[in-house]
Amino acid sequence: MLEQYYRINEAAGVSIHIQPDGSVLTQLCSVAATGNELSIDKKVTDLKAVGQLKEHVGVKSVIALNLLGKGILQKKIEKTAEIDQNNFSIILPNANIEDFYIQNFVSGESSFVSVIRKLDADKWINQLTELGFRPLMLSLGPFPVENVISQLNIYDGDVIFNGHIITRDEKAEWTAYSYSAESNTPFPIKIASEKIDEKLIIPYAVAFQLVLVNEVEPIKADVDSLEDALVKRLSDNKIKLQSFILLIVLFMLLLANFITFSSLNAANAGLLEKVSRFAQNTNTQQSINEEVKKKEGQLQALGWDGAINKSSLIDQVASLLPPEVSLNEIAINPVDQATSRTNKSLVFYNRKIRITGNSQKIIPVNEWIARIKSRKWVKNIQMESFTFDNELNTGEFNITIDY
Repeated sequence: MLEQYYRINEAAGVSIHIQPDGSVLTQLCSVAATGNELSIDKKVTDLKAVGQLKEHVGVKSVIALNLLGKGILQKKIEKTAEIDQNNFSIILPNANIEDFYIQNFVSGESSFVSVIRKLDADKWINQLTELGFRPLMLSLGPFPVENVISQLNIYDGDVIFNGHIITRDEKAEWTAYSYSAESNTPFPIKIASEKIDEKLIIPYAVAFQLVLVNEVEPIKADVDSLEDALVKRLSDNKIKLQSFILLIVLFMLLLANFITFSSLNAANAGLLEKVSRFAQNTNTQQSINEEVKKKEGQLQALGWDGAINKSSLIDQVASLLPPEVSLNEIAINPVDQATSRTNKSLVFYNRKIRITGNSQKIIPVNEWIARIKSRKWVKNIQMESFTFDNELNTGEFNITIDY
């Protein structure tokens, strides 16, 4: 249910067509996802320089980059699930696979393999990064269009747009691809009911598959640095949402506690008023005092420890959380299980915070403890346990804080 909130909600598809003379034509199409709806925000064609993107897209925008044209080799081979050094020699004899980024698009019984030298691709990735953008995915050629063909008003036969000619069989599987600059679509192309320039189909397709990366199989080149950045971005989105939900739950619990404590304080104030009103009657005064002590005992049993802003303490602890650590539970003045069993009634720890969570490594947890310890209100903090679960490939820790 929460998957739609973990995704990347806005992305700009940038297609750079490298011309035979080394010049470029850049097409831009940015999309935004709201709930189950996808809308196109920006449509820009035929930019002569990549730097012109800053005039149309804000810095720190997420970019899905597509490269085609000069410097990119595309070859159709027999269907293969993985490209390694052995079958790479069919594509580029005597070449080292480590020098190239590779994209393998499988359709039917064929693999359409696209390769580009890492030096050439990194030049464009670095240029976008230096402009302030955040590239998260690289694709080569028109093959990502496969993920959006069903949205276009193309129902069978060849797909032709902006010089790209895609031949498909009766199963809608690709059988051939070619490029001819003179070939254009024979009719206006629409995405659903919205007309779109045929030059924008590729940038729309790459932006689409980045926004819906958790729901569609993206057609992309294997670039480790971009893959790591994408995983981190999705993980950060998930942590932010989970932290927000946790804070809401904690706030509601604290609000309920506040109402309860306020009610008990009001009752206690009423008792104190009775004490002053009947101060001359010793028996009545003694009875009232006993009732006050009883109420105070109830307050202490419920964990009331003064006007400490506990939500502020939780906010401070959560704000110091490293990205490698996830929280399972934060308990303020938790139940003392051993004493409660002995007394056969609930007994709470006084001025204590108990935290449980997960981390693959203990080092981020220790760093977090060191940061928390620097807070003036922390009297003592210690890790009670750190247990590693080999099946889940993560460790579970317990931390207690005295404040």
